[in-house]
Amino acid sequence: MNYQNRRLLVEIQEYVAVVTLNNPPLNILTLELSAEMRDTLHKLEEDDRVRVIVLRGAGEKAFCVGADIREFPQVWDDVIGKKLMNENLAIDALELLDKPVIAALEGNTLGGGCEIAMAADIRFISETGRIGLPEINLGVFPGSGGLFRLARYVGVSRAYEMLYTGRILDAKQALEAGLVNHVVPEGGTERAAVELAREIAGKPFEAVKLIRRGVRELWQKPTSDNFRPNLELSRRVFQTEDCAEGVDAFLHKRTPRFNRKAEP
Repeated sequence: MNYQNRRLLVEIQEYVAVVTLNNPPLNILTLELSAEMRDTLHKLEEDDRVRVIVLRGAGEKAFCVGADIREFPQVWDDVIGKKLMNENLAIDALELLDKPVIAALEGNTLGGGCEIAMAADIRFISETGRIGLPEINLGVFPGSGGLFRLARYVGVSRAYEMLYTGRILDAKQALEAGLVNHVVPEGGTERAAVELAREIAGKPFEAVKLIRRGVRELWQKPTSDNFRPNLELSRRVFQTEDCAEGVDAFLHKRTPRFNRKAEP
């Protein structure tokens, strides 16, 4: 299965796929990159060699600084249909994967780049990195998920402030706000993200997938609405071979041997 597109590179090793936005130096989100991103994510969803995805940007100047403003004139007659729709489909595909996604953020993560990062589960940022949504300064707002994803991480009040002002956060501020999980030395985000990805890849895979789905689908709903869906997800995980192995290993005081298919 071929993943090596012009603007998106994929390397798979030890059940971890490192996906690189390859449009340096700023890894701007073009129409071409959006299409390749969506296509590649669907392929990775079906690839048994992959259990966790690490998403990074080429170089150290930027993870991604958002949409290519130079493309706007060619889509101005239908910005939503020709550009924004495709960006939303690509970023939603990232969030809706069954497999965990970890973002490694070097340099600037702005606009659409921040929206991509927020569709991941976990974010590492370099200590010199910056992240934010400055779209208000162009007279618009983040139209590829920023409106509803930002408040999930930083809270509604802080999200309003960031969206109203377009203020950019440094790494420390982003960590304090809850927008990122970890701050690491400059140049070290990919290494740290891959290390965590390999740890997660060694966990029972069906349970990991159900955790991602469950958190995504249930967390914003009231407890009464979550009662039966939560039990259904639990029913599914208790039927897996890894669950039986984990319980048996615990009872017999031995290390569990979870199911890991051999790589092709």
